Amino acid sequence: MNEPTHRTVRMPTLYIPHGGGPCFFMDWDPPGTWDRMAAFLRSIPASLPARPRAIALVTAHWLAPQPSMSSAAQPGLLFDYYGFPPHTYQLTYPAPGASWLAERASALLAQAGFAPVQDPNRGYDHGTFIPLKVAFPEADVPVLQMSLLSSLDAGAHLRLGQALAPLRDEGVLIIGSGMSWHNMRGYGNPRSTPISAAFDAWLTDAVTRPAHERNALLADWERASAPWGRQSHPPRAEEHLLPLHVAAGAADDGAGHKVFSDTVMSAVVSAFRFD
Repeated sequence: MNEPTHRTVRMPTLYIPHGGGPCFFMDWDPPGTWDRMAAFLRSIPASLPARPRAIALVTAHWLAPQPSMSSAAQPGLLFDYYGFPPHTYQLTYPAPGASWLAERASALLAQAGFAPVQDPNRGYDHGTFIPLKVAFPEADVPVLQMSLLSSLDAGAHLRLGQALAPLRDEGVLIIGSGMSWHNMRGYGNPRSTPISAAFDAWLTDAVTRPAHERNALLADWERASAPWGRQSHPPRAEEHLLPLHVAAGAADDGAGHKVFSDTVMSAVVSAFRFD
């Protein structure tokens, strides 16, 4: 497929919460549990400087030894959530893939010393299609779904983002999709509120610092945020935080700021943008 016409508008990068499973397409008790997060996701297109040529989305729900990407012309859906109502397994999101962007991203990653993998069989998982179905419901923006690294190395994810940074000047919206709090046992527990708020305050401070300070803090998040980091993201659960590192790395020297925050099921959850 030929690459679309070049666009010169620089796009921001985003770190967004993707919610819990198909949460935006269910009735909840209490009502309104996910409404504010859904409203934030719906606000994203109007907040951008231009319509994206494509979206490169790094999902918390795909780990691979090397950066991998869904390269099919029309990826299917991967319903990688369990125990939800039957209608949530009938959702659709027919956004086209972006094979041209897979080639471009692969070249950038290879130049940075990675060994990227294009996967023609991997479908959009719920870290991709659930938030995008809310934010871009027409499903008419091409999407390149990308993995995290199974090493879960924070510094490597910053470098991954740095490798992808040129895409911002090519009209590509880079999104990291995760959750800034991801202690599954802590959801619904009132004791999680002050812990998550403390981690959120640290994370907000880190994101809003100059880029060199920001990246140093994020690379060392386990120790720099102690003791709240590991209570917010237990071992092997930090895959929901690391999409932030990709978005921050891709920001270059761009300023970071919080664009959304809410207390959901007793935990503070936020989104961040880099311009």
